[in-house]
Amino acid sequence: MRQIFVLTAMLALMASSAWAQALPNHVDPSARDLTADIAPVPAIRFLTTADFPPFNYRDASGALVGFNIDLGRSICDLLKAACTIQAWPWDQASDALRDNQGDALLAGLAMTPETGESFDFSQVYLAFPARFVVPAAAAPGFSAQAMAGQAVGVRQGSAHEGFLRRYLSQVTVTPFETELAALAAVQTGTVKAYFGDGLRASFWLNENPDCCAFAGEPYFRPDLFGAGMAVALPAGHDAVRQAIDWALVRLKRDGALDELYLRWFPVSFY
Repeated sequence: MRQIFVLTAMLALMASSAWAQALPNHVDPSARDLTADIAPVPAIRFLTTADFPPFNYRDASGALVGFNIDLGRSICDLLKAACTIQAWPWDQASDALRDNQGDALLAGLAMTPETGESFDFSQVYLAFPARFVVPAAAAPGFSAQAMAGQAVGVRQGSAHEGFLRRYLSQVTVTPFETELAALAAVQTGTVKAYFGDGLRASFWLNENPDCCAFAGEPYFRPDLFGAGMAVALPAGHDAVRQAIDWALVRLKRDGALDELYLRWFPVSFY
């Protein structure tokens, strides 16, 4: 049987013992320091949306907050660039970027052949692995190969269901209408495990800490589960793109990106 659990270089580094969490690591360890090669970027006009918590949304006071908002400000601080972050409706945000009403879109625009015709993208700063969730007592020593004949809940029609049916056909795939229904089935014992989007599962685990836990390794399949999040820029705006890439490398190396991640995702989905 061919190895299907190959993790790419995006596999998360283990956190320090102080955090005891796995953290994202999408920075090429061989990436050279581009400080001397970066053209001055005096200002960055970030565009985003206000309806995608916990990435970008308005809090009770109306302030724009979220992981992406903090990331944009951290990039500007590191580059010593003036920073503005303006929220647009999702269906207008990419058009606004295309019309030069901003320098970069920090809102999770998917990297597809279609968007690639109009935009360039920074390096990925956050990917969305698939994860197994099991009762907490079953998490230590978990093995997907040992799930033969066991019921595994998935969202019906999802890429995760397709992955299980193709690569883990020995399990009993049990579809549910939503991820929440599939996760609740683990809690009640209706199924032995859940398999699906780690991000959504992390929110549920944060609300049900005594029930369940992630088990096994994260599965990174950009072709199936999405390429992840990157900053979108108008095609050809290389100076800003290179500056943002440099900043992302530095933020990871300095630990600032890890701090942001754990601030907004206390249950790591890596």
